[in-house]
Amino acid sequence: MSMSPDSYASLRSAAQYVRAFRGKTFVFKLGGEVLEDAVVRRAVCEQLNVLWSFSIKLVIVHGGGASLDALCESLALPVEKVAGRRVTTRQVLEAAKMVLAGSVHTDLLADLRAAGLPVTGVSGVDGGLLKARKRAPMQIKNDAGQAEFVDFGLVGDIEQVNPALLTHLLDGGYVPVVTPLSANDKGEVFNTNADTVAAEIALALKAEKLFFLLKVPGLLEDLARPSSLVPCTTLSGAELLEKNGKISGGMRPKLAAVRRALTGGVTSAHLVSGVVTDAVLTEVFTNQGSGTMIVARSDSVKEQAA
Repeated sequence: MSMSPDSYASLRSAAQYVRAFRGKTFVFKLGGEVLEDAVVRRAVCEQLNVLWSFSIKLVIVHGGGASLDALCESLALPVEKVAGRRVTTRQVLEAAKMVLAGSVHTDLLADLRAAGLPVTGVSGVDGGLLKARKRAPMQIKNDAGQAEFVDFGLVGDIEQVNPALLTHLLDGGYVPVVTPLSANDKGEVFNTNADTVAAEIALALKAEKLFFLLKVPGLLEDLARPSSLVPCTTLSGAELLEKNGKISGGMRPKLAAVRRALTGGVTSAHLVSGVVTDAVLTEVFTNQGSGTMIVARSDSVKEQAA
């Protein structure tokens, strides 16, 4: 079948990105809204397979908050979150193990395999990947802007990432799929925010890009209008949106993760819809993108566009 001149132009345009990113590492964090719907999940897996086929190294970190909420509710366990972060009791931790290392993890691995990716599943406990300590009770600003003293329970703050296992898998041609459980050297297991895990892994692997796949298109000037998408901004611009109340709930840990990644040397972070058809490929292989690209400084925007 013949192709139109426009199609060839698109191929030539995409080729520059293929050359630029070949051999680079992208870290993807998949949220619950992407994982819940089997059709959406499989479409995302197909897009990730396209990236991998162009010799882009992939590491996938997944959450599972919605599934964990549903399990907790069925077990009459409290679902408590402050500033987008879950309070994890002993019972909630056991539920998290069931969901994050069980059903959600296995279904995602199966769909990635069906898409053609050579995946292998690990948790932050495997190979000493994530060394963490129990988070101490702390004062935090809630979404209403009020200071609140919170004991998050059995939540782990990452002290160290040992990327040896991931590097070994990547060098062997595999795609690691990481579930966000961490541990300390005493054998205590912690629930750890998947956004944070993705950022720390991106730093440890010196990743080129960090992606968060969402239900919404990206950062919005007006939360009620998807058309108010911010296509590109700096870290300070994103922080201004948060100050003005445009970023709240589960988006706050994502911005904190973006801040950590960009200030640590990751080139760019991307907030992209996981539910819009081919949004990931559009973000990676076109000039206009599909979501929000965040860079550390304004001069970094020019470098990315060059």
